[in-house]
Amino acid sequence: MQDKPKYINTGGKLLDLSVPRVMGVLNITPDSFYKGSRVTSEKDIISLAEKMILDGADILDIGGYSSRPGAINISAEAESERVLKALKAVRRNFPDALLSVDTFRAEIARQAVTLHGVQIINDISGGEGDPEMFRMVEMLNVPYIMMHMQGNPRTMQKHPVYDDVVADILRWFGERIYRLQSAGVKDIIIDPGFGFGKTIEQNFEMLYRLGDFSVAGLPLLIGISRKSLIWKTLDITPDEALNGTSALNMVALMNGADILRVHDVREAVQVVRLFAAVKKSDNKE
Repeated sequence: MQDKPKYINTGGKLLDLSVPRVMGVLNITPDSFYKGSRVTSEKDIISLAEKMILDGADILDIGGYSSRPGAINISAEAESERVLKALKAVRRNFPDALLSVDTFRAEIARQAVTLHGVQIINDISGGEGDPEMFRMVEMLNVPYIMMHMQGNPRTMQKHPVYDDVVADILRWFGERIYRLQSAGVKDIIIDPGFGFGKTIEQNFEMLYRLGDFSVAGLPLLIGISRKSLIWKTLDITPDEALNGTSALNMVALMNGADILRVHDVREAVQVVRLFAAVKKSDNKE
């Protein structure tokens, strides 16, 4: 089995992944599924970004397109306006922050990187949403988070079907990893896409078998924060799902996650610290 790389190059600075990292979510949308991550005014954007940085976020992930199940499609112009406004405000106030842009549109990715120094592209469509995205990633030469999604946000939860959820997703990744690496893209991070075209049972199977994704030999990002596999299983609401999120984030780390994408940075940082302490004890034996 190929060892996963321990570093990714983010704008000339190496991000060490030997200890898991925490990515904080800023949704510049009015309709993301968890209201605690929604910010629209510049004041609120700056306030939430500052809180996440002070709480220990390694990366801030900024997006303007809601990808919750059944979300309404918005134009590239509307998404661009939301995202670039937020990036400009965050970069002005936190010039050294490590930023990721959450978009499937190649032109928005280009503007984010070239105009605001964004260091990472996070594409929920894995290149399926815009045929120009892979070429853009190659040109921009920044780390690329490639997520798996069956269908699109409007259709993805309508009877998702797999022969074997992990094996099918690994095959899907394999084809795209080959294309990107053949084009010279060096830093690829894979995200299995919890909640994106998977049933609750399939999500838990992916989490249980998360170690199987290490066969790709690439860093692994996990985004399960406050998602329906937690609150539907516990018969609670997304607002009440922090404890469940922390529990499953620890499971993800134990099974090989390198980056946790979360709404609640402080609690995720605590989970990482506890995981590191457990791992340190294990290495002494």
